[in-house]
Amino acid sequence: MKGEPQNKGHSRTLALMVASTAIGGTLQYGYNLAIMNAPTTYIQTFINETFLERWGMELELYEVTLIWTFVVSVFSLGGLTGALIAGPMSIRFGRKKTMLLSNIFLMSSALLGLTSRAAKSVEMIILSRILVGINAGISMNVQPMYFGESAPKHLRGAVSLSCAVFTAFGVVLGQIVGLREILGSESCWQYLLASNAVPGFFQLLTLPWFPESPRYLLIDRGDKEACFAALRRLRGCEVSPIEVEEILQEQAEAEGVRPRQPWELLSDRSVRWQVISVAIISSAMQLCGNDSIYFYASYIFQEAGIDPAAIQYITIGTGTCEFTACIISNLLIERQGRRVLLMGGYILMSGWAVVFTLALSFEHKVTWMPYLSMACIFTYILSFGMGPAGVTGVLPTEIFNQTARPAAYTIAGSLMWLNLFIVGMLFPFIVSGLGQFCFVPFGAVCVLTALYIGLFLPETKGKTLPVIASEFNRLNFRKQERTGQAEYKLGEVQHSTAL
Repeated sequence: MKGEPQNKGHSRTLALMVASTAIGGTLQYGYNLAIMNAPTTYIQTFINETFLERWGMELELYEVTLIWTFVVSVFSLGGLTGALIAGPMSIRFGRKKTMLLSNIFLMSSALLGLTSRAAKSVEMIILSRILVGINAGISMNVQPMYFGESAPKHLRGAVSLSCAVFTAFGVVLGQIVGLREILGSESCWQYLLASNAVPGFFQLLTLPWFPESPRYLLIDRGDKEACFAALRRLRGCEVSPIEVEEILQEQAEAEGVRPRQPWELLSDRSVRWQVISVAIISSAMQLCGNDSIYFYASYIFQEAGIDPAAIQYITIGTGTCEFTACIISNLLIERQGRRVLLMGGYILMSGWAVVFTLALSFEHKVTWMPYLSMACIFTYILSFGMGPAGVTGVLPTEIFNQTARPAAYTIAGSLMWLNLFIVGMLFPFIVSGLGQFCFVPFGAVCVLTALYIGLFLPETKGKTLPVIASEFNRLNFRKQERTGQAEYKLGEVQHSTAL
């Protein structure tokens, strides 16, 4: 009887902390991906009218498309900036305070978006997108780090995966708010651009009541008392001796070692394959083309032959698919493991890319082919949500130690945002240039990523950091192992200075 309220306290405090952080965190990424789809026509008209009024020139269609594509994709450049500063900020200010400080960029963005129409300034919209991108870039890096360091080992994957659940929820929310009947009309698009301030205010009001990451408090700040107080609050009971021992072991390994820089990880042989794995999987998350579908959902469905009047309602289904898949993945991750969900997701996406290509090839010959094309987009997103959407963000927490983790997230986040920008800029031209073969490059990325995961990525479910490190060391020091120049034992963390 006594353990029952403890479990309730545990789940309640941790769940509330997760909700508070994510509503103002990764939810913003999904929300700001989705809201730019609804006002496409209205902002394109605004761009043309602004140029005509200022310089007396009417833009060609391709010029408007190019400027609009930049307005949409510049969000990714802001995200890249946020990813680069997230690591240093999380070390200096802590995980929680960094999340709170990132709202400065968000509120500035909302103000610029709200006033851009009255000021007749396309530049203000662009700057607004850059600033909200910085906010999202910080959140996408710091939030999974905060969750992974705060959750108990048996819930680490599920709690970290909630980042993806809230991202998908942000997409659905953005699609609903962007309906013409709400804020997606010609007269309200400036309010739609500023609506992202609401989740930010929620986070500012609630997050200060929750504790900082226990591992950050102990390892980075050396405050054992604050660490154990934070653990007790998050667990709702006395802390397990096994968990205390694991944290103290990580502290002992990090003692006297300053936080690593990204370029130091790139040159350190002891984490070479960890860095390669994070780089490949983070890049594949965007190069598979899934997130670009949200930027240009209307455009894709139009190309697939769907009735334009129904498109805004159909796009809500894309976000709902990923949201549903992320919830299912959250329930499965601690049972099936990270590797199975990742590899399975990319294999399924490869298959649906082939079916989508066939459906587009025969859309003018078979009447029901446009509906198969639409179904393929839904299943492609569903497959993405089942694995890559959430598991990608979990990996850096599990395969890097405390001193290397911020730098690892900087590398992962930078590649993710850089590739999102590239794909976001090229996506409309890929769709129009390759026609029915537009998803072939994305399918190829999925196949290659699934092969890499199957051949090289070890399972991390339920394993401690030393055990995971020893499995990677089989790749990191494979040549020395063959020639007898280096030896290592399971369960021991290897550092380059020890070899």
